[in-house]
Amino acid sequence: MNFKGKLLLYLSQKTTMKQVLMLCVCLSTFFAKSQKVEGIEFGLDGFFGASTIGGSFGFGPKVGLRMNENLILGPSFRFQRSWSKNNFTGQEFSFNNYGGGIFIHGRYKNTIFGGVEAEVMRTANIFIDTTAVFKRVVPTIFLCAGFSKEFNERIRLNVGLYYDIINSKNSPFRNGYVMTIKNPETGQIVRYIPMIYRISVFFPLGKK
Repeated sequence: MNFKGKLLLYLSQKTTMKQVLMLCVCLSTFFAKSQKVEGIEFGLDGFFGASTIGGSFGFGPKVGLRMNENLILGPSFRFQRSWSKNNFTGQEFSFNNYGGGIFIHGRYKNTIFGGVEAEVMRTANIFIDTTAVFKRVVPTIFLCAGFSKEFNERIRLNVGLYYDIINSKNSPFRNGYVMTIKNPETGQIVRYIPMIYRISVFFPLGKK
């Protein structure tokens, strides 16, 4: 088993939602104490993706500690609704997923942003891929980058692409991946590219 497989197995078996939330609080407290916090922002992101075999949509609130004009980090939370359809049997499933984690964003010249968003999702997903071992708790680590723009120091808009380096077969985002590779003869999906998009808005709380 390679390193990625060992990491996924360990996180899936050992991580609980309580541990994730405790880790987020501890990390945020550590950064807040170790560096001067220049401000706090409330963020909210949205996501939607669908294909012929299903889809998902969701939202994620964030509380960001602004360390300086270029760095913001803090805890994040997520709710997601997913659905799946077996085109061969006609069976349809729908399920809710939720979780939490931590995010770190770097901003450059009020133009672009990049960062990491790591979350652990409690999932009830049922996928057509029967080779996947079902796990109730699924980790995700998204590398993200995209457009970032602040308007009148009251609201910031982020539009970016997110790539999950773990890419679990039970990921609740799987049905909403924006890219797939299909067999040219059968049209069957043979590979999922673990990429989604998210649109986020951040609101400063108080003066900068």
